[in-house]
Amino acid sequence: MTRLRDRYAALLLDLDGTLYRGPDVIEGAPVALVDDRARQRLVYVTNNASRGPDKVAGHLSELGFRAGVEDVVTSAQAAARLLAERLSPGASVLVVGTDDLVAEVDAVGLKPLRRFDGTVPAAVVQGHSPLTGWPDLAEAAYALRAGALWVAANTDRTLPNERGFAPGNGAMVAALRAATDLEPVVAGKPFAPLLEDALVRAGTRAALVVGDRLDTDIEGAHGVGLDSLLVLTGVSTVEDLRAAPAERIPTFVADSLDALNHPPIDAAADGDVGAALVELLGRNPGRAVTVRASRSEIR
Repeated sequence: MTRLRDRYAALLLDLDGTLYRGPDVIEGAPVALVDDRARQRLVYVTNNASRGPDKVAGHLSELGFRAGVEDVVTSAQAAARLLAERLSPGASVLVVGTDDLVAEVDAVGLKPLRRFDGTVPAAVVQGHSPLTGWPDLAEAAYALRAGALWVAANTDRTLPNERGFAPGNGAMVAALRAATDLEPVVAGKPFAPLLEDALVRAGTRAALVVGDRLDTDIEGAHGVGLDSLLVLTGVSTVEDLRAAPAERIPTFVADSLDALNHPPIDAAADGDVGAALVELLGRNPGRAVTVRASRSEIR
């Protein structure tokens, strides 16, 4: 029988909560992605703008995944592309984020700043950094209220790690939103720019989005017309799924990435499909289960 992964030429893989939590690999994930039977493209797609693709690829390799720099697409890269499309070459950009985000801004021919005096920068770009503080947010607020373009790498409210859920970039974006009454242009999932960049990197639109969050990975897949697999190893749960609006219902649900290597199980078309998911996942504890369901039936 046809495995789930055999339906697609590429997998667009989320990282945090899907492949690892903080520094720790999710058990079985590296082995699940190994596939010597097909030449399937794996593209690692992260909303986290704190690390460059070289560091992301290095971390993935250390954890046992097959990943090179060319296989990684980050929201920092997508944010830098959006800035380059909207600004003149050499325009100044105030960076709220890590030095890796600074490097991406510089790589597209723009001038990254940390502080400004006098001339207001053309834009503010904001990405996750554990070192972001009040002075950084204040500097950005001054620029935004003076008319600078605002681009956020992503708006994830939380960031899963080995201890639980820490504040994500979206929490810091919310602070600036409250301080300025403005809305940013967003590069990362669920918005299209990051996934569109990933599709260009994959070289095909016959791709499956794989992730752990209904509000970013799954909604993002809907937005660019792709199928999606929700893995229950990170943020979203079956209870979240039962309460989700149509644009956050995945094509497939599984308890681990190993579901890629098995045919999908179809949930019943009548009755409580949410309960069917719980029952099907629960009575197969020894292996991953994938459940395919209509986008309007999980209630």
